[in-house]
Amino acid sequence: MSEQTIGGTGEFDLIARITEVLPRTAEVLIGPGDDTALVATHSGSVLATIDVLVEGVHFRRDWSSATDVGRKAAAASLADIAAMGGVATALLVGFAAPGDLPVTWALECTAGLTAEAARVGACVVGGDVAASSVITLAVTALGDLQGRSPVLRSGAQAGHVLAVAGRLGWSAAGLAVLSGGFRSPAVLIDAHRVPDPPYSAGPMAAHAGATAMIDVSDGLIADARHLAEASGVDVVIDTDTWNIPGSMAAAASALGVDPREWMLTGGEDHALLATFPAGVVVPVGFRIIGSVMASDEPGVIVDGVRRRGLGGHVHFTVER
Repeated sequence: MSEQTIGGTGEFDLIARITEVLPRTAEVLIGPGDDTALVATHSGSVLATIDVLVEGVHFRRDWSSATDVGRKAAAASLADIAAMGGVATALLVGFAAPGDLPVTWALECTAGLTAEAARVGACVVGGDVAASSVITLAVTALGDLQGRSPVLRSGAQAGHVLAVAGRLGWSAAGLAVLSGGFRSPAVLIDAHRVPDPPYSAGPMAAHAGATAMIDVSDGLIADARHLAEASGVDVVIDTDTWNIPGSMAAAASALGVDPREWMLTGGEDHALLATFPAGVVVPVGFRIIGSVMASDEPGVIVDGVRRRGLGGHVHFTVER
């Protein structure tokens, strides 16, 4: 017997199948079923962000399982909440797919979304489905600052230290390995399929007095430049003391590349880059990788050299 497809199931039956497996937390006052969800917050304000994942751009079904794709889609938005110093409370998911996609794929993707959201105590509270030629997921995350002020990109000042929490270059290394036709090291491939953002580091940084913070989604240099331009400063990165993981070093050697370039320009690891006043003890999980300097030409300096290229992924743009 052939597998049931979402085209054969229909929009409303598909929604019913998805929503019946969604868990609910205490913050969800009204879940799927009405025109909107109602989610409780402690601070009276709500953080909101959205990320879109498109098949063939952000993932491939022959490289990633449906569960992997769901987790990756959720992580992209959840990390943005953490980068503001907040805690995610709920996800809304827009899901578009071809009619011949198996229903099991949609349900396994939902399982991935809920599993990743559960890591921060959040859950999926609603969404929408539509027909599309390629699978597309648009994930909106809502979050709570729990009484704290948000940590913006614009607060870095000269004399502050630059620190990062989480992995750098792992997803890019995994993508390079897969693109080369290899299936190992598995740890790098797994990192490309499913990121491991340091969600708890965001609120910890805010509590410790972080002056600026950003989710490293497009690449360290690219996102450091966003922070530098928002703050009107130079962000100075020093790679001399970086430890290159053995698996990454081995893959780089086999592919003939410098692993530091993966760490500097690779995206989708969702590390958190933050600045702190000099003398502040950075929270556990953060490591100091540079500093902040005054500048008339805000940008990024790596090992004494100003980097003028994009330094990471930018949609619709070709780096020259």
